[in-house]
Amino acid sequence: MRARSLAVALASAGLLIHAPAPRAQTTQRSMYVSALDQSGAPVAALSPADLVIREDNQPREILRVAPADEPMQIAVLVDNSEAARDYIADIRKALEVFATDMTNGTKHQLSIIALAERPTILSDASADPAAIKKGVFRIFEQPQSGNYLLEGIIEVCRGFTRRETRRPVIVALTTEGPEYSSRRWEDVVRPMQAVGAALHVIVLGPPASGIDEDSRNRSALLDEGPRATGGRRESLLASTALPRALGQLASELRHQYVVTYARPDRLIPPEKVTVAAARAGLTVRGTLIPEDKSQSVR
Repeated sequence: MRARSLAVALASAGLLIHAPAPRAQTTQRSMYVSALDQSGAPVAALSPADLVIREDNQPREILRVAPADEPMQIAVLVDNSEAARDYIADIRKALEVFATDMTNGTKHQLSIIALAERPTILSDASADPAAIKKGVFRIFEQPQSGNYLLEGIIEVCRGFTRRETRRPVIVALTTEGPEYSSRRWEDVVRPMQAVGAALHVIVLGPPASGIDEDSRNRSALLDEGPRATGGRRESLLASTALPRALGQLASELRHQYVVTYARPDRLIPPEKVTVAAARAGLTVRGTLIPEDKSQSVR
């Protein structure tokens, strides 16, 4: 009775203390992020204040930024169809250097997949430059053949899923010659996002003028695939520029960051996650890590 009287007295005096409202539950997600300066070189130091992450246009709190040290598994897809005939020698030379750059002092693995006629593995995933280069030396033009780029990406993503690949990356060296995959570009982007694979594309030769359905889907993939997965696209009229382009890509990949942010713990996942630069002069790209993998890289 005395306790009830005391509570009433405190309430009357405006002194009754209310329990704080429960705070919303949050969870953590992570992205692999590339940050380049105005010259295209990787940024040596990156902080949470340099970035803005949004989920469905809602800003999220960035918790930490750290250098990415998880080994990459890089699938290199090579167009060796008849349209690539004049580029094969330069492709082999550039990929030799790329293999050395990516494996020197690291545990990153590369595989080589040819795309003419059907996707064909020329060398399995390996961190040994000599083993990778054996696959590079097997790159030859297939006469009277077409490209199966979209089909190749789907097959590679299936392989990533089977092997439970931790940090998948796809590098595609392609022409805009005839495409025979008969796949919709949206159906190629979805498996890349599901496994958390960034698509980096280097297109060799002049733009194509094909108006058939396969050509339209290839063109859409070359534009939207890198954008949707946090990769990059570069078009080269001359294959002699390929060593420079692959060298820049190797430098970017080897200097990525893991960015971890907080998001509300809710049942419906966001439809779109974006990362942007908050500091002038930066170009940033991000690949969202699937939720089951994101928990182990924080």
